[in-house]
Parts: sequence; structure tokens; C-alpha cells
Amino acid sequence: MERVVTMEVGDDGVALVTLNKPPVNSLDNSSPNSLMAQLKEMITEAHSRPDVKAIVIQGANGKFSGGADIGSLQSVKKEGQSTTYPHYIRGSSFFNHIIEEGPKPVVAAIDGFALGGGLELAMASNARVAVPKAQLGLPELTLGIIPGLGGTARLPRLVGLKMAIDMMLSSKPISSEDAKEAGLIDAVASLEELVPVARRWALDIVSGKHPWRRSLALTDRLGSKEESVGLINQARAMAKKSYRNVPHPFSMLDAVEEGITNGGHAGTLKEEEISPLLVVSPTAKGLMHIFFAQRSAFKIPGVTDKGSKAHTVKKVAVIGGGLMGSGIATALILSGIKVYLKEINSEFLQAGIQRIEENLKSRVAKGGMTQAKLQKTLGLVKGILDYEDCNDVDIVIEAVVEDISLKQRIFADLEKYCKPTCLLASNTSTIDIGVIGANTKSQDRIIGAHFFSPAHVMPLLEIVRAEQTSSQAIQDLIELAKVIRKVPIVVQSCVGFAVNRIFFPYFQAAGLLVDLGLHPYRIDAIIKDFGMPMGPFRQFLLADLSGIQIASATSKMYKKAYPERVYLSALSDLLLKDNRLGEKTQKGYYIYKGSRKEQPAPELEGYLAESRRIAGFIPDGKAITLTDEEIVEMIFYPVVNEASRALEENVVVRSSDLDIASVLGMGFPAYRGGVVFWGDSVGREHIYSKLNQWSSQYGPFFKPSGPLERAVHGKYQLAQIVGHSRAGSRL
Repeated sequence: MERVVTMEVGDDGVALVTLNKPPVNSLDNSSPNSLMAQLKEMITEAHSRPDVKAIVIQGANGKFSGGADIGSLQSVKKEGQSTTYPHYIRGSSFFNHIIEEGPKPVVAAIDGFALGGGLELAMASNARVAVPKAQLGLPELTLGIIPGLGGTARLPRLVGLKMAIDMMLSSKPISSEDAKEAGLIDAVASLEELVPVARRWALDIVSGKHPWRRSLALTDRLGSKEESVGLINQARAMAKKSYRNVPHPFSMLDAVEEGITNGGHAGTLKEEEISPLLVVSPTAKGLMHIFFAQRSAFKIPGVTDKGSKAHTVKKVAVIGGGLMGSGIATALILSGIKVYLKEINSEFLQAGIQRIEENLKSRVAKGGMTQAKLQKTLGLVKGILDYEDCNDVDIVIEAVVEDISLKQRIFADLEKYCKPTCLLASNTSTIDIGVIGANTKSQDRIIGAHFFSPAHVMPLLEIVRAEQTSSQAIQDLIELAKVIRKVPIVVQSCVGFAVNRIFFPYFQAAGLLVDLGLHPYRIDAIIKDFGMPMGPFRQFLLADLSGIQIASATSKMYKKAYPERVYLSALSDLLLKDNRLGEKTQKGYYIYKGSRKEQPAPELEGYLAESRRIAGFIPDGKAITLTDEEIVEMIFYPVVNEASRALEENVVVRSSDLDIASVLGMGFPAYRGGVVFWGDSVGREHIYSKLNQWSSQYGPFFKPSGPLERAVHGKYQLAQIVGHSRAGSRL
């Protein structure tokens, strides 16, 4: 049996118990020989030994514990039955009775982080000592589950009910310094002094110098039951606004209330009752899928597994200081990378730097940055007007307008002045990367770096490779994504790449439904209820948000690329003709009276009538009747259909990359697991049948794709289309 928990008893009588299960000392509870079983064995032995006075628990390799072993839950969610939930060690019996209420005091020595079950282990201990800047938190809600080892009962007793609820609902960790102030930990010590301080603290509990605190018995941070229940009800009301279509935040609050009203032990038992059910819920399945998909995104076969190292990026030139360029520059300097911002004249350059400063000021206003930090960060930007100044940069990211000839000239000029190892990247969202670099000789270092607006906020980065792009260039850009805290997906160059490619039917389906007689405002409301941040008429491409003129041009591009499956409603062109450009002109599908809050536009009815007349679907003026569920299907099934094409064309390395792309790039609800995962959960046969039906009724826009049809007849999942591709992957 592999030992992942060891114990060493010192001359002082303190048993030092060490967790050593790389990479994060996860609290695996999936077998009788798991870390939790070994930990229970060691703690029980320490309590029974006469030469042990007290116990200190530490983590090896600079980490205390990252919590539950999420991988061990994968088999649970695949089985789909709560009875398969691993329950070899009951948290209530182990953490409550053996650690917290055992005969000898237990102190947690926290290095690096104590997250999820790791923090629950620390809270069950009788005292906690942490190194500076350690991270402590309960992030379970991000996985669709709740703390299951006493967290909902202990955290309110240590930091107070309001702060505890805020920490759990936000899933954000706090630093050891803030934790000390809040009462979550007892002392902060340097790394060298961490274990010595924890040992002394444990012995001081034995001698009575420090109190022997048992978290579940504490009440001094709790108000009256009436006040506490009131706070919990307020939290439920707030959660209804922030969490749609998911059960776990409310289950968490139920467990908190049980612990408040019936005592800490009752709260831990409530957790144990709820947790197995949540682990196998659709929400947890979707969120855990996204969790692992993001980890996989950084691993590219034939690139990251070759043993080569990425080049260090210290300086980046950004060509163009508009909305995208300034956002990209902001993302870079926030991670300490020096930026040369290139513009065509001093006026444009000053405007670009001012945009960057405004981006930073918004962080100051939200409390995420001090004024001093703003000035220091802004100092990383240097404005330039000539390409000669790019001679020492490591990467150039071009972010000008979508004009092929302009981009080609820029790349030809860059090749003259940049060093031979400099990556030449374009932020284009639509144009083939190979075409952009056609006039250069260095085809191996031409690459796409497609950020999403606002670039300093949105977490996704599409890394687009052309035929000749080297694996070194891809690896360098993946490393840059890590540094600036973006999730990369590597895609092969095609019209729309990954996100925009699979979602162009989303907006076009919305236009088709309008021409069938449905109202845009109803569609937007239903799609928002489904879990999207906005409806299609308010959202990104075909939207008031970025401008209807962009939407119109983009739609025509897809018409040229995919003529057999595009539907272009006349509605956006009718609005464009009357200068209804969205937020830019304060009127579009909605109107905006001096704010970004949309309001109904009564005059829209005339445009709807004309668009429907041109389409000719309802000559008698009688709209089709659809349920809310049918509207969701008609909007999203074409997206799944296009995703199946992208998978067979090997646009991405794996199907989960499209799931990440849909969640991080378009706001598809993460708890549904992404577009492909959701399509499989709905059922490929059902989607195929519906698309066939609509195709016969409304035309080829809905025609099922060949890959979808083959998946249905071959009885394999949509997620497996990549493996069944006839073309074979080039990545």
C-alpha cells in the first residue's frame, strides 16, 4: 500500500502528520486505502500513543490541501447513482469526533493553500497557523456541490454568518492575513517558523496557555437564531438573482440553516445527507466536465508533449490602440509584461493609452487596484509610432480593423524590423491566418491570437494555427496565456475559428424565428432564462452590444463561406439603413436613454413587419406558435449541428475544447457543460429528429449535418466525432 500520510513523533511529544499526495494533497475518500483512510489511521494512532501530547497536520510540497479529489468523483457522476458516492470515511464521525473532539489537540499548519475539504480539515482542527499569503476558501459551488466535511457548520462559527455565506456563495478564497483578522486562523508565521509555531501552539493548548477551541461548539460569532435565519433568507433571495437553474447554492444554505438552528453536529449530518445527491446532479456533471476541460486545454498532442520549452515573453508590441488593442495591452500589463503600443499618429496613440488607463481606473473603482498600483502598471506601456521600435519585442499582436490588405502590409513590415524569434500574431476573429501572413517569408511564426472583448476581462484566448505555424509558436502562445491568466484553445484556421464558427447559427436562428412571427424580446427573455448572459438580440455578434453594422458584415461573410446553411434575416439591414446601430447610437433592437440598460423600442414593430414581409414565411400574418422549450431548441440545436461539423473537420483538438469555447467565449451556462456536452445530454437522436423536421418545414438552414447523422447511425456520442473523423487530426 502506498503511504501518502506519514507520522513522526518529536522529542517534544508532538506528532507531525504529513499529507503527501502530489500535486495538491487531495483528500481522496474513494477506497479503504485512500488518503482519508490513512489520515484517520494516523490521527487515531496518535491519540492512542502515550508518548504523544498533541498533533500537528501539515502538507508536503508547499501545499496543505486542495480539498476533495475531484477525479475520484468522476466515476461517481458517470455511474449516475447516488449510491455510488464514496463513503468509506464519514466526515461527521472522523472530523467531528476524532479530530475536533479527540483526546489530544490538533493544530493545522497551512502552507500554500487550504481549499475545500482542505480548509474543512483545518477548521476541524483545534487551531490553525498559516504562512503569509496562503489562500483559504470553500470553492465547492464552482463544481456544483457543497462543502461536505463540516464547512457549512464550522465556517459561520469561526468568521461569522454573513462572511461565511459570502465566502461560500462567491467561492473566492481569502488570504491568511484576512483570515487572521476574521478569526479563521490563529497565527501567521513564516515558512521556516510554520511548523515550529504550530508545535508550540499545540503544546500551549495542552498546558492551558491557549484555549482548546472546538469549532462546532462556538457560538460567540453567531447572533440570535432569528437574526441568523433572516440573513440566510436574504442570501437565498440574492442567490436567486445570481444562480439560475441550479440547486446547490440553496442546498448549501439549507445546510447552514440546519447548523444554526439545530447545532453544529446537525449541520454536518445535513451536509452528508445532501452531498451524495448533488455529486450526481446534472449541474455537478456539467461543472466538473468544464473543470477538467479547462485543465486539458493546455495539453496539445504534438506540441506540449515534445519536451521543448516555451520562450519567456518580456515585451509585447500591440499594433492598434482601439477597443481590442487597448484591452489586449491592459491584459498584458496587468501581468507585468511591458507593452509597446503602436499607432499611426500621436492623436490615436494618446487615445489608445487613455483607454488603457480607463480600464485600470475601473479596477481602482471596484477596489481591485490601488492608485499607486495603477500608476506603476500604466508605466509598463510605451507608445510608439514606428515599426523600428519593435526590434526587441518577443511577440507582436496585431489588433487593427478586419481588412486583409492592411493586415498583410503590417505583417510584411513587421518581418523587416522584428527579431527572427519574434512571434507575429493577429487578433483577427474571422480572417484565415495563412492569408494574413501570405506576403511574409516566416510562415512558421505566423499565428492567430484571438482575444474576446473586453480582452482584459474575458478569459478565453483562441490560438489559431495556419498550415505552416510551428509547434514552438503554439507553445509560446500557450505559455503567454498562462502568464496573463487566459484559458487557451488551439484551433485550425477556418472562417469564424471555433467560437464564432459554431455560434453563427445561434444568431441566424434567432432572426429566422423573428421572421416566423416571434418577438425578439420574448426570444431574448427565454434564452436568458436558459442561462445565457443575454439574449441573441442583445448579445455579441448580431447584437446591440457591439453594433449592428458589424453583425451585418459578419453575417454576409458566413453566407459566402457556408452558403448552403446560412439564413440572413432582413431585420438587421433594415435597422442599419436607419442608423440604428445599437448602443453606439442609443437605438437598435432596443433603445438606450443615456445608459447601457436596454428599454423596449416601440418603433421596432414596423421593422419586424417589413422583415417578415420580405421573408414571406407568414403571408397571412399569422405567427407560428412555439413553447419556450421549442424556442430554446430551435436556437441551440443549429449550434450543436455546426459544432459537429467543426469536430469532424478537426477545428479543435478535442470536443471539450468547444465546450470551453462556448462557456468562456459566449457565456453558454457552465452548469450545462458546454455545447457538445449539453448536446449529448439532450440526446443526438432527438436533436437529429428535430432538425430533420424543421428542415422540411423551414428550409436547409436546419438540415442535419453529415457528422451528426453519422453519430446517430453509428451510435456514438457527439463528443466522439473527433475520433471518428475521416480526415484525421493535423494537430
